[in-house]
Amino acid sequence: MDLKSYFATTKGTGVLSTADKLGYVDAAIYGRPHLLDDGRVAFIMADRLSHKNLQDNPRACYLFKEEGEGYQGKRLYVKKSSETDDQDKIAQLRRGHHGPCCKEASEKKYLVYFDIEKELPLVGGAEKSSVTSQPETTEPDDCGWICA
Repeated sequence: MDLKSYFATTKGTGVLSTADKLGYVDAAIYGRPHLLDDGRVAFIMADRLSHKNLQDNPRACYLFKEEGEGYQGKRLYVKKSSETDDQDKIAQLRRGHHGPCCKEASEKKYLVYFDIEKELPLVGGAEKSSVTSQPETTEPDDCGWICA
């Protein structure tokens, strides 16, 4: 099943993890990503810590745990490609209603686009990566160990 179908039909809980330029990590609950026809994903974000971190460090990890018993789900390693504050585009993508009783309704929103660099299952599994990994070192370093 492709990611667009997966996220359209699978319920669960998502966590977006970001880090600032010094490496301090943040994790926040997020809904399912919006999958675009060009292969990118997008999240609607308020101007909070996750959004601020992405201004300095464009990489993030989205972890999605499916509803139910066990540990089924996905991990998406993503890199921010662009963003917009076009409220009309955001309204078109929004899945749910956020009425006036919701504190978030009055906050400025951003639509943040990401390229998927790597997709992994929630637990274990083989990588499906579009990023070229570093070649493994086969020569011992100064201490005699071979480091990968």
